[in-house]
Amino acid sequence: MNKLIVVITFILLGSNVFAQESENGFDYTKWELKWEDEFDYDDSKLEDNWASQNSSSGHILCSRWRENAVVRDGVLHLDIKKEKRGGQDWTAGSIWTRKQFKYGYFECRYKYAGGEATNNSFWLMTRGGEPAEGKKFEIDINEGHYPNEVSTNIHNWSDFTLLPNGKKSHPSYNEMFFFGTKPDYSIQLEIPVKTEKIRFTSKNSSRFNLGEFRVYGVNESGEYPTVLSETADSDIEGLVNYARAKNVRITSSGSYEDNASENKLVDGNPFTSWSTQQEGGKWVEFTWQQPITVGCIQFTNGWRDKNKTWHSLVSNYKVQYLKGGEWRDISVLDASKENDFSEEYHTYGLEWNENELVFYFDGKELRRTKNEFCYSEAPIFLSLALIKWHGVLKDDLDGKSMKVDYVRYYQKK
Repeated sequence: MNKLIVVITFILLGSNVFAQESENGFDYTKWELKWEDEFDYDDSKLEDNWASQNSSSGHILCSRWRENAVVRDGVLHLDIKKEKRGGQDWTAGSIWTRKQFKYGYFECRYKYAGGEATNNSFWLMTRGGEPAEGKKFEIDINEGHYPNEVSTNIHNWSDFTLLPNGKKSHPSYNEMFFFGTKPDYSIQLEIPVKTEKIRFTSKNSSRFNLGEFRVYGVNESGEYPTVLSETADSDIEGLVNYARAKNVRITSSGSYEDNASENKLVDGNPFTSWSTQQEGGKWVEFTWQQPITVGCIQFTNGWRDKNKTWHSLVSNYKVQYLKGGEWRDISVLDASKENDFSEEYHTYGLEWNENELVFYFDGKELRRTKNEFCYSEAPIFLSLALIKWHGVLKDDLDGKSMKVDYVRYYQKK
C-alpha cells in the first residue's frame, strides 16, 4: 500500500533560531526594580500613573479614548469597540506614563487582541519639541500582530526627506520576528507521489505573496537546492522542476487588483511573487497533461524589503496532490494552533543604554543594534490600534482587547 508522510510544520523563527522557554530566562540579578505597575487597583486609579489619548487618529482605523483603557481584575484591558466616535467607526485605547524614563531595562507582559488588523504595542517616544540630546525618537519594543508576529522598530522623527511624490520620509529601522512561520519551505517527500495536479491553498483572511514555487522530481541522492537560491534549477545536474515545464497549466483564485501575476511563481526568482486577491479562499493549482512523480516541493512566501527583512508571512496553508479524484495532504501548517499570542501571555523587553538597544522576547535576546540617536527621556506607551496594512478588519473584533499584566522598569545595579 502506497503511504504518504504528512509533514506538519511548526517552526520558531527569528533572525536567529532559538527555543522558546516557558519561563523567562532574563538575568535580573544585575538589575534593580525602580518602577512598576501591576494594575492591582480600581480603574479610577489608572490616571494616577497614566495619561490617555482622547481623540481620533487619522493614520489608523480607530479613534482612541480613556473609556477603552480599563483595569479589570488586576489586568489592563485596551478594548476594541465597534462604535462611531471621533469621526471613525471603531474605538480602542492608548495610554502613556506621566513619568518619563531613560536608560534601563523595560519589560511588559501582555496578550494580543485576538484578530487580524490589530497593532498591539509597547513602546517609548519623546514628546514635545527637539530634545536637548540626540533626536526625537520612537522605540517600538513590540508592535505585535496577531497571531504571533513580533515587530521591533526604531524611528528618527527629527530628520525628514521629501520624496518625489511630495510625501515626507524619515529614517526607520525595522526587524520582524515570526513564530511558527518562515519565508522559505522545502518539503521533501519520504515516499514520492505520482499525480497530474498539485495545489497550494490558504485560509489567510488577507492577501499574501507566494513566491517561487518548485515541483521537483525524485533525486536519488536526497539532495535538493537551497530554497532562496536564484540558480536553483541548475544547482543540481539532472534535477527537473516540473513547475516550469512547457506543458504545465497554472490557475489561481485570483490576483491582487486583477493584476495577473501567476507567472512570477515560475520565473526562477525567489524574490518575486504572485499576490493573491484580498477576499475569500486563496489557492493556486498546477496541472500537467501526464502524471509526474514528485520528490520535493519548495516555495517562498511573504515579501523582503531592502534590509532583507521578510514581511507578511503566511500563517496557514496546505500543499496537496490529486489522487483518485481526491485532494490529499502533503504538508500542512497552522501556526496559530501552536503560537497564538492572544491566548497566552509573553514578555517583551528592551535594554536601553547610551551605546545599544537590545530587544528581548520571553527573556531571550531578539535583536541588538547600536544606539545612534536615542539619548533623552521618554514616557512608556501601551497602545492598541486597528490598521489596514495587517489583515482585514472584521466585526468579530468588537469586544476583544489587548490584555496587560504588568509593566516594569529596572536600572543597572
